[in-house]
Amino acid sequence: MAENILDFKAFSQVTDARWYPRYHLAPPFGWCNDPNGMCFYKNQYHFFYQHYPYAPEWGPMHWGHAVSDDLAYWKHLPIALKPEQPYEQGGGCFSGSAIEKDGKLYLMYTGHLSATPEEEAAIGYGHIEFQCLASSEDGIHFTKSEKNPVIEDIDIKSDDVFINDIRDPKVWIHDGKYYAVLGSRTPDMAHGQIILFESTDLTTSWRFKAISARSEGNLGGMWECPNFAEINGEDVLIFSPMDINTEDGTFYNDKVAGVLIGKLNYRSGLFTHGDFQYLDKGFDFYAPQIMQTPDGRTVMIAWMDMWNVDMHETKDGWAGMMTIPRVLGIKNGKIISTPVKELEKLRKWKPIILEDVLIDEATTFDGVSGEAYELLLNIDAAQSKKFSIALRASDIEQTVLSYNANGIFKLDRTNSGEPINFQSVREIQIEPCEKLKLHIFIDRSSIEIFINDGTEVLSARIYPKRTSQKVIFVPEDEQLKIDSLEYYKLDFGLPHPHIKDTPEDLHKKFPFLK
Repeated sequence: MAENILDFKAFSQVTDARWYPRYHLAPPFGWCNDPNGMCFYKNQYHFFYQHYPYAPEWGPMHWGHAVSDDLAYWKHLPIALKPEQPYEQGGGCFSGSAIEKDGKLYLMYTGHLSATPEEEAAIGYGHIEFQCLASSEDGIHFTKSEKNPVIEDIDIKSDDVFINDIRDPKVWIHDGKYYAVLGSRTPDMAHGQIILFESTDLTTSWRFKAISARSEGNLGGMWECPNFAEINGEDVLIFSPMDINTEDGTFYNDKVAGVLIGKLNYRSGLFTHGDFQYLDKGFDFYAPQIMQTPDGRTVMIAWMDMWNVDMHETKDGWAGMMTIPRVLGIKNGKIISTPVKELEKLRKWKPIILEDVLIDEATTFDGVSGEAYELLLNIDAAQSKKFSIALRASDIEQTVLSYNANGIFKLDRTNSGEPINFQSVREIQIEPCEKLKLHIFIDRSSIEIFINDGTEVLSARIYPKRTSQKVIFVPEDEQLKIDSLEYYKLDFGLPHPHIKDTPEDLHKKFPFLK
């Protein structure tokens, strides 16, 4: 089967919606991973993502596409990029970003060419990567540049770059010039790094400028999916380091996503910065993509999964989902992230609001339950020395949050449902506080926890039975004092998946894929 021929009979279909999200972005069928090309164009938010439509597994990458008027309600659009050019064979159209120029929307992405056995023997590596452009006048139909690849390995004038791993361009404009950061590694594969290119016109004349930043210790052997922005007057470099050494306890996973805050010298191309900071300390958060909104916010969405980990939804015909959109900020030199205000549009039902609740035994509240909701809690941590909250709970399943007076916050998914071949307990240290604020989003197979206005965030996938819907508050010392509780059942923000549709039904629902 030719991978670029879209035949409905070849597509994966969702067969059960038990874990398919109500309001998080997920593919209409098949596989998804990295967010790509998030932008605001022609009065709509555009979101692209790595997509393989033929099966709920990684395959030659396409660019899936969704749009929203408000970051709360989304609809799927035609697949934007398909691997059909010689420089994309084998791996496909890898990650990248978007930028508007002269009324057109440009996608800058990596063409991933898998090497033949003979080529691999000659170059000593299994693939070659090129940077490419595609453009559109309507934001839906894209044409690849005849000048592709616009950046090749011969354009890199440094012996310090491993030319086979150069990918995921983030492009922007500054003082009339175009810049792109790309993820890379050193030739000995020991140090991840970010390299910078510049161009006077976006479509041609790209030239290597500098290695902007590099791992100097145990911060991974490859830095991928870089993003760059200015937040609160500070330059911010976001990326996802791979192959991290976790033995000293500094890092939870061998693949993470985080940020360096500093300053880019546009003359030299060098980025001076402070220490690496996590963007999310949960189990499932990778390859975040950011954009600037018309009102000046920096909004981020990430892939809410992790490589080489069980994704039980594959048995239902789909795989992978995204986080909710989050606003990035900097407070006292620390990155913080909070849910976008637009998500409040999903609050279609009357809320449940409680105040000044004091409990001394395991307690549930009428109506505070479900599989897709938002929960805001203000807890008197000075009086509540130790407590836990069981979410998506039943007699046999629960995902447990716990806190004690020493500032230890724990997320435990040991008994959350279908077992996952990865860590089950994540414990973090937060500043001990008298008032603890939790903002929690539950959506069928995910949980996102924002602690104390986004100073810490934990995201995770879970796979409970649909009947596991209780929320149980448990004081584990003497009492649990809840100053306030707000519960909101949330609307469908994403089209419901087609389940066991016929090819004729699929043609009606997705005519753009004929």
